[in-house]
This record gives sequence, C-alpha cells and structure tokens, in this order.
Amino acid sequence: MNFQRSRALLWIAIATVLIIALSYTFWPKPVITDIAKLSKGDLRITITEEGKTRVHDVYVMSAPVTGYLRRIEAEVGDPVSHSKTVVASIEPIDPAFLDPRTEAQAKAEVDAANSSTEFARANVEQAQAELEFAEAELSRMRELRSNNSVSQRELDNAQRDYKTRRAALSTSQASLQMSLFELERAKAVLMSPAVSQSSRGSCECVNILSPIDGRILKVLNKSEGVVAAGTALVQIGDPKNLEIVVELLSFDAVKTKPGQSVLITNWGGDKPLVGKVILVEPIGFKKISALGIEEQRVNVIVDIQSEFSEWERLGHAYQLDVDILLSESKDVLTVPITALFRDQQKWAIYAVVDGIVEKRHLEIGNMNHFFAEIISGFEENQAYVLHPNDQIANGVRVTQRVYDTE
Repeated sequence: MNFQRSRALLWIAIATVLIIALSYTFWPKPVITDIAKLSKGDLRITITEEGKTRVHDVYVMSAPVTGYLRRIEAEVGDPVSHSKTVVASIEPIDPAFLDPRTEAQAKAEVDAANSSTEFARANVEQAQAELEFAEAELSRMRELRSNNSVSQRELDNAQRDYKTRRAALSTSQASLQMSLFELERAKAVLMSPAVSQSSRGSCECVNILSPIDGRILKVLNKSEGVVAAGTALVQIGDPKNLEIVVELLSFDAVKTKPGQSVLITNWGGDKPLVGKVILVEPIGFKKISALGIEEQRVNVIVDIQSEFSEWERLGHAYQLDVDILLSESKDVLTVPITALFRDQQKWAIYAVVDGIVEKRHLEIGNMNHFFAEIISGFEENQAYVLHPNDQIANGVRVTQRVYDTE
C-alpha cells in the first residue's frame, strides 16, 4: 500500500514539473522593443532643398564692334577695377580677298588716278609759269606807270591778271591734292590681308573696360580672331555680392514668403550659415527630375546674412543645402513620426502602461520630417513604443531593448 502511494506521488511530482516546464516554455514572452517617454521641445517646420550660389549682378562684356579680337590674357579670378582694367582689345579686321574682276577694276582705277594726278601736276606747272609771267608783267607796269608811260587802267589790268593767275595756281594745286587722295583710295582697294597683318598692332584699338570693381568669373572667348559685334567675351562680377537660388516645387514655394529665416548647411564650412528669403519669383518653370518626372519649380532667392569672413571661400555657382523656416513652436509636446501610425482616419500611438501596450488615438498639429506636435491624447512623460512593428498590438506585453555599449 505504501509502495503504491509512493509511486503515485512520484508520478504527480513528475507531472507537475512537466506542466510547469511546458507552461514556462509556451507562456507568451514580452516583446523586446524601443520604449521612450514623451517630452516637450521646439518644433521647427522647414523646407529643405538644394541651392546654388550666384553673383547678384553678372556683367557679360560683349564686342561693341566687329573686328579682330586680340588674345585675352586675363584669367578667371583676376581682379578688375572700374573703368581702369582693359578686359579686351579689338582691332580693325583684315580686308577681304578680291575676285579677278574686282581686282582688275581696282587696278584700272589706280591707273586712272595716276593719269589724273599727272594731269593735275601739269596744270600746276602751267599755272605756276603763268603766275610768274603775270608777276613780271605787273612789275613792268608799275615801273612804266611811275614814268607816266602807261595809263592807270593798264596797271589795274596787270594787277587783276596777277591775282587771277595766283588763284588759278591755288586751284590747280588743290586739284593735284585731290588727285593724290584719289590715287591713295584706289590703292587702298588693292590692299591684301597680308599687308594689313604686317601693320597690325600699330593701329588704334577699341578697348573694353571693366564696368565694376570685382573679378573675372568666366572667359567666354579667349583666343584671338575675328568677332562680330555683340559676341560675348567675358563675365565679370563681385564675389562679395553673393545670393542663393533655390528651385522649390511650386506647392512649397506657395508656403514661402520674403523675410523667412534660412539655415544654410553642407556648404563646406565648419558651421551653418544664416540667411533670409528676399524674393519668391512670381513665375514657375518646368524641370525634369533625375527620375524623369516633370516638375513645376519656382526660383526662391536667399540673401546670406552671415559675415563675409565666414563664407569668403564660397564662389559663383557653388552647391549647398538650405532649410527655409516656415514656422517654429516653442516648448510643445513632440513625438518622433516613427512612433505614429494610421488607425483608419486617425493618428495613433502605442502607449506602454505597466509593461502592457495600449493603443491611443492622438490629435496631431504641425509636423516636419522627423517630429510631430501632439495637441491631445497623450501626456508628458508617458511611455510609448518608439518603433512599432507587426508584433506590437493592443494588450501585448513589451520590455525595453537593451543595447550593448561595449
């Protein structure tokens, strides 16, 4: 009897241990997750976008006349002074080659001009001879008049003839000068490009002077050669007068207005810069994104408010990031958006009360890319699940994840 009783107690003990072991094995374990407590902080609503610097006033220096551009020796970054620095010089262009018919006509005109010159020179010699004769005749008449051998009328005629011959000489000399000029013009038509190139550098040039104090931003046409009037040569600007152009999506540009603060990051310096929106352009433009999507963009202009000594290494067309501050709330309840999820039409969060998960509905205010403002539904210092997953549900027991700091 005692043996059977002992045997029964043994089996009961074994069964009890087995039940306890099975219960411990299959008993639901707490889900390990990240748990945080709700706290207050500042919430900044910003628009983040890439921007590009540019000099506010860029002067494109162009050729004022068609001519032969001398090589531009200036380099990008060279300083220039207002109305002092010669940016470029332009000489007259070489004459064109003549076709055979035009060349023959030009040579004939030269021959005709030579003949006309010889004819004018002969007229000068003739007029000179007649003037000498009239001068001698006038002297004789004066001598004879002193002796009353001729009348006063004859003396007057001699004086008139002398003056007439003198005027004829001046006329013939002027005609000779005109013929010489005609000869030079006829020879100029025959001038070849080789002749004009040999005299290059001795003629007067059109000098293009810098309109401002600044630096050369870009040399558009460095080599010498013939340029047409209006050809762009160099770009000049003042790097101290920089602004930032941000191409915002049109629905973000609507939220932006002049005067909003801007934080400038990823520009290459040790600390962020501060700026201010000065203009939202009233017209948009189409741009194709890297994914091939058509987007309507709007240029927003930002002025750099930091001291020049802090960003003097920035230049024209440098890339950087800007955060345009739309609004800022001080000392409000904020929660990471990773803790939120949608429950039908409402925002929800998993609260943790005594290790048990409870689903709570929230009223959300402003939200940025990282945090959201809680208006109601949750209180400060209450615990919540930071990263909910498919293992987290209402009534589930959870425990805090422990990170190895070694």
